[in-house]
This record gives sequence, structure tokens and C-alpha cells, in this order.
Amino acid sequence: MSRLARHHSDDEESSIDLTPMLDVVFIMLIFFIVTASFIKESGLVVSRPDAQNNDTESEIKNIVFQITATDEIWLEGRRIDVRSVRANVERLHAKNPQGSVVLQAHPKAHTDTLTQISDQSREAGVDQISLTINEKQ
Repeated sequence: MSRLARHHSDDEESSIDLTPMLDVVFIMLIFFIVTASFIKESGLVVSRPDAQNNDTESEIKNIVFQITATDEIWLEGRRIDVRSVRANVERLHAKNPQGSVVLQAHPKAHTDTLTQISDQSREAGVDQISLTINEKQ
């Protein structure tokens, strides 16, 4: 019987009781859950602008010059001289200060005409000048 008793005592020593380890794991889990709820994450507060109505966008009209292949300058459906560009830009810019100057040029238009119009537009106070090529003129 001594052999039997000895075998029985070896089984008791070799088994590991997991209850204390599970207690520790649960205590750690509770600790992390509680501390995670008190952490305040820092971030950026973004203030977005309000939406604008379509009415305000439609009021912004650009000053559009059309330059033909023969260097004729057209503004609002009428032909103008290169010397009157500044006066026209000042008048139209006073009506709509947010508008910019758009040059719709034919591919065969001379660069000198485009330069004169852009220079006079800048003298009139408009710095936003765009150039587009219009092959239909």
C-alpha cells in the first residue's frame, strides 16, 4: 500500500491550482477597464463654415474678355479698344469686387494683346487673371 499512497501524493503535487492566477487576471481586466474609461483623448476641434446659398455664388460674375484671331477684343457682346480695357475693368470690378478677369483667346491671337489686357487689368486693381483658349471664335 505504500506504493499506492505514494502514487496518490505525487498526483496532488503535480496538479497546479489555477484559481489564484484567474483571480489576478480578472483583477487586471477590471483595472484596465476602469482606467480606460477615465482617459481623455486629445484632439482637434474643427469649426466648419456654414453652407452658403447658391444665390451668393451666382452673383459673382467674372469679367470675360474674348480675343479673336485678328486681335479684336470683345467684352459683354461689344467690341472695345485695347485702350478702354482699364476703364471697363474698373467699372465692372466696382460692381462685383470678387470677380476675376478671364481672357478667352483664340489660338492665333497675339501674345502682345493678351499682355496689354492683363497689364491694364492689374492697373485697375484685379490680380486674378485667367487665360483660356477658345478655338470656336
